[in-house]
Amino acid sequence: MDGAPLPVGLIGLGKHGARYLTHIRDDVPELRVVAVSRRAEAEGRAVAAELGARFHHDLRDLIADPAVRAVIAAAPPSENAAIVEGCIRSGKPLLVEKPFAIGADEAFRLRDLVEQSGLPCLMAQTLRFSGVVQAVRELLPEVGEIGQIALGQTFEPTRLDWLDDPRSSGGGNILHTGVHMFDLLRYLTGGEVWDVACVLEAVHTRRTEDTFAAGMAIHVGGPAESRRAVLAAVYGSRATQSRTGEVRIVGESGQIVADHVHRHVALVKDWRWSALPDAPAVPTVREVLRRFRPVAEGAMAPPVTVRDGAAAVAIADACYRSAETGRRVAVRTA
Repeated sequence: MDGAPLPVGLIGLGKHGARYLTHIRDDVPELRVVAVSRRAEAEGRAVAAELGARFHHDLRDLIADPAVRAVIAAAPPSENAAIVEGCIRSGKPLLVEKPFAIGADEAFRLRDLVEQSGLPCLMAQTLRFSGVVQAVRELLPEVGEIGQIALGQTFEPTRLDWLDDPRSSGGGNILHTGVHMFDLLRYLTGGEVWDVACVLEAVHTRRTEDTFAAGMAIHVGGPAESRRAVLAAVYGSRATQSRTGEVRIVGESGQIVADHVHRHVALVKDWRWSALPDAPAVPTVREVLRRFRPVAEGAMAPPVTVRDGAAAVAIADACYRSAETGRRVAVRTA
């Protein structure tokens, strides 16, 4: 890598896009925003003027802009197909915010397009980079073979209108928050979620769910005859004026109990609860951005791939199918 920043185009300047922009300006000198795109044109042009960057109302024009060498997408997932296809045509590396797509069919189609094209693409399943999650990973040898895992996230009700519009969002809390936890199931166990039983509810929302709970079976291991099952419980709520991020792992010789919002981590062995020092506060979007330039320039393989992003969407898809049918359903792989 030379010393000049990588010129990037940023699609989306809403809640997530603003976080990306702030970290690029303040924490990631390896990148420089040279073009932005936003559906709200007046606000987008104002940000572009402040940055000394170009404004494109149409995201396809941003991708085609010759000044842009790589693309960061923080748009609603309904836009991701056009973004992925445009970056493949232009040969421009892509960092894409979760969820990767609005359903399993689209996720697998885009996954295959990216893999066949060889496009460098980093999936922003950002929770992997949490200081608590990394501390939990380091503690896994202490608890032995995992038998159960529980993950939960609670938030205040969303203030983003588009999140309650399935045409833009593709779904509610399962798709937009659940995918973080679905990705962690695979990341922490090394297995694949096999089937799902899920219920959901709308407490404050009207057209999408803001509360869900699911039981899952994860298959860990190679050939079918040697696989073992890990049982998982996952829940999410955007119906409280508080935030938590539970991580609980039950192993054959102990347990790990943590909260990635409050940065607490504890190890439980026998009857002893050992609280560890609070994990560092790691800005997870910053960590993803710091990895984007080496991924874009071929110096690093993507630490989170489109295959990971598609797998998380497929688990969300299974949750919706289970809630609709009232039955346990298998998670699709293709």
